[in-house]
Amino acid sequence: MQEIKFATNKEAVDQLAEKYQDLQSEIGKIIVGQKNVVETVLISLFSNGHSLLVGVPGLAKTLLVSTISEVLDLEFKRIQFTPDLMPSDITGSEILGENRQFQFNKGPIFSNIVLADEINRTPPKTQAALLEAMQERSVTVAGQNFKLPHPFFVLATQNPIEQEGTYPLPEAQLDRFMFNIPLSYPSYAEELEVVKETTGLQSTVVQHILNAKEIMFFQQLIRKIPIADNVLEYAVKLVHKTRPDGEYSPSVVKEYIQWGAGPRASQYLVLGAKCHAAIKGKYSPDISDVQAIANYVLRHRIVKNYKAEAEGLTEENIIDQLI
Repeated sequence: MQEIKFATNKEAVDQLAEKYQDLQSEIGKIIVGQKNVVETVLISLFSNGHSLLVGVPGLAKTLLVSTISEVLDLEFKRIQFTPDLMPSDITGSEILGENRQFQFNKGPIFSNIVLADEINRTPPKTQAALLEAMQERSVTVAGQNFKLPHPFFVLATQNPIEQEGTYPLPEAQLDRFMFNIPLSYPSYAEELEVVKETTGLQSTVVQHILNAKEIMFFQQLIRKIPIADNVLEYAVKLVHKTRPDGEYSPSVVKEYIQWGAGPRASQYLVLGAKCHAAIKGKYSPDISDVQAIANYVLRHRIVKNYKAEAEGLTEENIIDQLI
């Protein structure tokens, strides 16, 4: 495959913005509405991060992920998380081959896009196997290290309603996800369109827009995008404001927050803002780009106290006040 080259980074950003519009248009052939969700998932992909999708059943989470993988010409695998799922069911295991030698049989984690469906339905031991692979981009079996394919992207889903018999992800593990993306019900007009399109005989075919090599090129491009000092300082200060004992924390945080976000939140705010700016055709992010993704980065990294729970305050309410 030919090496991707542009005369300047400016030209490369223009190309990314153009490809992003093509992606939205192509995904929109299958997914009705959910433009913000698609945008945020693509931002995390181009930023080389993972995402957690939170929504009730039937909101096309699996269809969204499979459509994105098809449009991006990437290998896609789905893992249904259940209470009896073992770590080896994700990573793979050693089996005795025909020549009476042990050989490694790769699990579904060896894919470009992995959908971890209902991640909170499986015990912590199995969750940890997936989360280790997310962080290290490799798995270790019987003392041997196996690298995962590039690009590698995990989309996990959770159902916010049914919590009986679940194993909620601890804060330290939630922190591995760049974004926490809530999915809402479609509008009446959108649902009408969904029902029309899915209850007939017609089928829609989507085109490949980007391949793996192009995605990795754009992931590197995002890191090269310059960011002004005042925008960088704003992002870091916003994260500091979420910490009750921080020097910049306002009264609402001291009153309602038990734990704030860590340094990884600052990193993801900056990377996400760079990508948000690039897909909008800007060559450097401003404060509005940081604000646009702040809720997705921070909502799963702050822990409310009992007073906030009692008064019905959500994480989004608090983050909006900080912004």
